Amino acid sequence: MLPDQQHLNQTMLDANQLASLQQTIGSYSPLQLAWASGYLAAKAEGSSVATLTAPQSAVSSTLTILFGSQTGNAKGVAKALAEQATAQGLTVDCKSMGEFKPKSIKTVTHLLIVASTNGEGEAPDDAIAFHEFLASKKAPKLDHLHYSVLALGDTSYEFFCQTGKDFDEYLAKLGAKQITPRVDCDVDYEDDANAWSTEIVTKAKDLLGASDTPTNVVLMPTAGATSEYTKQNPYSAELSVSQKITGRDSNKDVRHIEIDLGESGITYQAGDALGVWFENDQQLVNEILTELNLSANDEVEVSKETFSLEAALISKLEVTQTSVNFISFWTEHSQNSTLLQLVEDKNATREYAANHQVIDVIKAAPASVDAQTFVNALRKITPRLYSIASSQSEVDEEVHLTVGLVEYSKDGVARSGGASSFLGKRLEEGGEVKVFIEHNDNFRLPQDGNTPVIMIGPGTGIAPFRAFIQEREASEAEGDNWLFFGDQTFTQDFLYQTEWQGYLKSGLLTRIDLAFSRDQAEKVYVQDKLRAKAADIYAWLERGAHLYICGDMSRMAKDVEIALIDIIAEQGNQSAEKAEQYLKDLRDTKRYQKDVY
Repeated sequence: MLPDQQHLNQTMLDANQLASLQQTIGSYSPLQLAWASGYLAAKAEGSSVATLTAPQSAVSSTLTILFGSQTGNAKGVAKALAEQATAQGLTVDCKSMGEFKPKSIKTVTHLLIVASTNGEGEAPDDAIAFHEFLASKKAPKLDHLHYSVLALGDTSYEFFCQTGKDFDEYLAKLGAKQITPRVDCDVDYEDDANAWSTEIVTKAKDLLGASDTPTNVVLMPTAGATSEYTKQNPYSAELSVSQKITGRDSNKDVRHIEIDLGESGITYQAGDALGVWFENDQQLVNEILTELNLSANDEVEVSKETFSLEAALISKLEVTQTSVNFISFWTEHSQNSTLLQLVEDKNATREYAANHQVIDVIKAAPASVDAQTFVNALRKITPRLYSIASSQSEVDEEVHLTVGLVEYSKDGVARSGGASSFLGKRLEEGGEVKVFIEHNDNFRLPQDGNTPVIMIGPGTGIAPFRAFIQEREASEAEGDNWLFFGDQTFTQDFLYQTEWQGYLKSGLLTRIDLAFSRDQAEKVYVQDKLRAKAADIYAWLERGAHLYICGDMSRMAKDVEIALIDIIAEQGNQSAEKAEQYLKDLRDTKRYQKDVY
């Protein structure tokens, strides 16, 4: 053996040592890997630096930012905060809570949390494991930790900003010290978030010290590619198709929407959402102006910019949805006896806000108000997010949506949703719509194409599964695909019927189970179909299937989850508690994913 080769063999790790090293560093963050590299280099040179002081020094100089995000808002705030802190010379480690090992909280000394609240006070999917860990007996004492929380929420919900409040409470109980008090943000979160970010970066600089030059920020990569087009800088795309796909006699108007992304270079993955900025209906705006006896040309200020009142109501302010805060504002100005009684009951006020538009409120309780005061009481328009119904592998520079038009009657007057009616009725083919991609790394096909998938998507919840099946076909994935779909009637509401039947015939779609609630005397829903196929569902899960749910959060998703727990308990001969843990384990390993709204 040559001397150089002998030396090489002596310095290389053997198979067992290499496996041990890979297992050890598998849970390290990028910053911890960087520290470990330096530490090992120092050991190789015979350094006797104490092993405890080095990591403490490395970690304590880092500002850790964790976000829990369901629709992308918290992620956007966290990344902007990371860039701001980095520009001020701070070393930043920013990542999703889903990418953070909960036990490593012991090594973090300065933590900023940006957390949204999902549904009725629930943590977003990527934050559940960390949320549960901090609330458990496994959580360590955190006397060494300094932290602050920015909570995103919606005052229309009973448990406003609950996830952020929980994190604040859990950390305080574990002995952590607030850098600044928690800030709770409503739907219009940008101004409050910016103010909090500016304050917290200043405080962090004082605590950590900072260099005079910007440092690098460690951002965990997301599955989707980045784009110059964002929520703040959307792309002006062209609506190419708006086609009704429910029957003439259906109780619903569901549209298949195709949008041309042109030369934008925008990319997306199956499971992502499209953010859509919309304009309010001119007729509705005219009705508001008439009711308030205000001039369309009155000048008003929105976010420090000046607009005519008409322009602000069309493109800047939310008028098809109202809020608890607006109800309270209008009650104070109108002194209407019905509203005065209503606002005494918070739950009743939330329900009223959820079922009335701004115009309904001001017509029910007439009052006089000047243009600027009225504008100040309204929320700013926020883009609507729609699950993408196409795979870019198949449609190239297009993006497809499945949009259910929101239409109803209020006191004999037709009302419609802002974004759905804009896309489905008011925007003509060839018209312009401002869009951006919201990447959703919590709703992804398995990386291994041989893995079976079970997709549960009634109504417009079918959208991402159309993208999934297109992607599985384009990638020549060989795993089995099972779809559960439901709606009101087979003849009128079977969305993309021809496509699904074609996939079933070709063998790409292995199984399909349909639940049309009004085609028989006793209503049947997707959860009933799941229970009927309990043995097969459990068998698929036992052989590694990934499980997906998309659609209504308040009823369908909850009923489906109850059915799944019952199926697991029955078929696995387990207690309800063990069945819940089984489903939780699926969620923690990303085999159970939800896109609910």
